[in-house]
Amino acid sequence: MTARYCSLAQQPAPAFAPGLAAERHSALIAGGRMWANHTVLHYYFFEDDTDGSVIPVPGTGSSRRVPWAGAKEQLDVVRECFQEWRDLGIGVTFAEVGDRSEAELRIGFQVGDGSWSTVGKDALRVGLNERTMNFGWDLTAAGERGTALHEIGHALGMLHEHQSPFAGIHWDDEAVYADLAGPPNFWSRDRTFANILRKLDPHEVHGSVWDPQSIMEYPFEAGLILEPEQYRRGLTPPGTLSAADKEYVLRWYPPAEPGWVPALVPFRSVPLGLGPGEQADFVVEPPETREYTVGTFGESDALVVLFEERDGEPRYLTGEDDGGTPRNATIKARLVKGRRYFVRVRLYSGWGSGETAVMCW
Repeated sequence: MTARYCSLAQQPAPAFAPGLAAERHSALIAGGRMWANHTVLHYYFFEDDTDGSVIPVPGTGSSRRVPWAGAKEQLDVVRECFQEWRDLGIGVTFAEVGDRSEAELRIGFQVGDGSWSTVGKDALRVGLNERTMNFGWDLTAAGERGTALHEIGHALGMLHEHQSPFAGIHWDDEAVYADLAGPPNFWSRDRTFANILRKLDPHEVHGSVWDPQSIMEYPFEAGLILEPEQYRRGLTPPGTLSAADKEYVLRWYPPAEPGWVPALVPFRSVPLGLGPGEQADFVVEPPETREYTVGTFGESDALVVLFEERDGEPRYLTGEDDGGTPRNATIKARLVKGRRYFVRVRLYSGWGSGETAVMCW
């Protein structure tokens, strides 16, 4: 029987200004969906039966609501998988919340809608009352725990491993289309191409080597892969986090170093001294309550994110990504005296002369 596959929504390729240098372009492709490190990703499970998808009832001209709430045993599998990723010691952590307005990740359990997730910080583009992740089948069934690990991998910014241009997979395209058109997936040719046959940009994937053991790898039955020859009889990844998965996520989200965090004082520019992919963190303790602006200076591509400390952890407030543009990231927010805020700046690349700096004013 064909496996049930994660089905990512088709996303347009990132649009950058023409004429970007190759190094700059590759840095933007590699990191564009990744969260700022040291983000706490809050996740919420839909629980109200009034939340759900409205679908037509065939032959009646009417519709019905399919709720997104899941049973406790399904939620517990997802909770355990969040903890497994967190236990790697990565710099991004997870916290469950009961208020969807506080959640970057909002999770539903609509049977029949497939299992899928937004990728990385694409979740921030999704409306507050919509899902960023769905599970479409029983996660407690044998071999299905890996589905939850897989979707959380997407939420961290990872893509499908079999679409790596380094995999060297030669598909029997028509056999793949025919296989996925039938049960249990019932995919269109466009969906099959987008999730299986399309090759990713080399800079979007784990690294320069294909990892068939990755949690982001699909299983495939015999007859779909023609080459490499050893997978003509099928490919069966273990459904667990591989060594390469762990190395990749720790490279993007290294654990926080304990110690002092420098202050970002209003009207005082701070040079960053960052290399591509590196991040600088600052604390802001506003001397008065008013609207502040935080921005970068210099010819560079950067992500700037502002958090407010609440209950001892940073809560996402706002952010801006100036990647691929000639301008610098600038964000405005009302900061309150007596509260603590954090500014995180991640550099994609410095494409001009001079050093990138950040300032609050």
